[in-house]
Amino acid sequence: MNTFSLAQVADILSVSKSNVGQWERNKKLIPFINPLTGRKEYTEEQLAQFDQAKAMFSTKWDVEKKTSPARKYNCIELFAGAGGLALGLEKAGLHTMMLNEIDRHACATLKINRPNWNVIEGDVSDIDFLKYAEEVDVLSGGFPCQAFSYAGNKLGFEDTRGTLFFEFGRALQECSPKIFIAENVRGLVSHDEGRTLNTIREVFAELGYTLVEPKILKAIFYQVPQKRERLFIIGIRNDLADQVEFAWPSPYKRIMTLKDALQSGELYDCDVPTSPGQKYPKRKAEIINHVPQGGYWKDLPDDLQREYMQKSYFLGGGKTGMARRLSWDEPSLTLTCSPAQKQTERCHPEETRPLTVREYARVQTFPDGWEFAGSVGQQYKQIGNAVPVNLSYAIGRSIVRLLNELDDISGVN
Repeated sequence: MNTFSLAQVADILSVSKSNVGQWERNKKLIPFINPLTGRKEYTEEQLAQFDQAKAMFSTKWDVEKKTSPARKYNCIELFAGAGGLALGLEKAGLHTMMLNEIDRHACATLKINRPNWNVIEGDVSDIDFLKYAEEVDVLSGGFPCQAFSYAGNKLGFEDTRGTLFFEFGRALQECSPKIFIAENVRGLVSHDEGRTLNTIREVFAELGYTLVEPKILKAIFYQVPQKRERLFIIGIRNDLADQVEFAWPSPYKRIMTLKDALQSGELYDCDVPTSPGQKYPKRKAEIINHVPQGGYWKDLPDDLQREYMQKSYFLGGGKTGMARRLSWDEPSLTLTCSPAQKQTERCHPEETRPLTVREYARVQTFPDGWEFAGSVGQQYKQIGNAVPVNLSYAIGRSIVRLLNELDDISGVN
């Protein structure tokens, strides 16, 4: 019988642990006590009443994982960063034709790991995409979330000039791929009261693409041991859109935890390699040493809470990232650009220190052989900004299935 802990149930159903407790009191969920651990657990049968759990229990993940491209499909990626998105798409079978990135450290990372990739370092506005026309099947990239200037009543493509979104749209217009993948922070949905996303929708339509309804994907459902959420926008060229229907990837059969990331098991065949990492100042380490696994500043004695939080002690809000120690049995919280930053600490579950660079990379599902260039701070930044590789891999398989289907319809071998 498959059983699930309180933390796992909260993750699967995307609710808080207190919500699960409320369902217990209302008899919507009735836990049992595991005689070996003494902890509350829930059965698969109980969870099957929820759509999120039902999707996991009846997943097509193993079938979808067998997807492979019927022929070579070319991909161009903009704003490539350290290669999380590109690496996942490559793993799915897409051929990386060109990547662009302005950050020199991220470019060095790409070149170290994939010397055969055509990495163009510099401003995206300097690239002529016309030379790739008719060769590109997929355009991908995560353009930064930027506000637009609303001078008129209707904002068209040309009016977005000066933003990095405009450059993504220009690449789309000039090389005319069959499909594009745009990813962004989940906050884009509500950015500028929804006007930013509405403008993006209108511009893509103006450029000749039909959008699949944008979707926030939770990385924990795609074999990623991290509670990261990203917005994905998929577009299909208008002349092809009515021939096919895009299918989002199925979830994996279980939620991966920090133990899966850092210890030998299903995700990795060895424990995490040693690597450099940031350190806490002496007094900060002394205080965080009192935080239990999965705990944060409110689990400290009151005198240490006051010392650590200072004026923030008296402010409202949970501030659950402060003095936060991760738990072996849960996914990591979303990684930031620095695991030692006071607002968003990511402390090792047992040792009182921030996660190391290699531990960070594993939480993002990078392979151990993927090296990062630059200082330790630069490496953390690249990893923290990346799309989790396994999430990208799942999206990539859906894209490959779509391209295969388009070839079948058109009779391309």
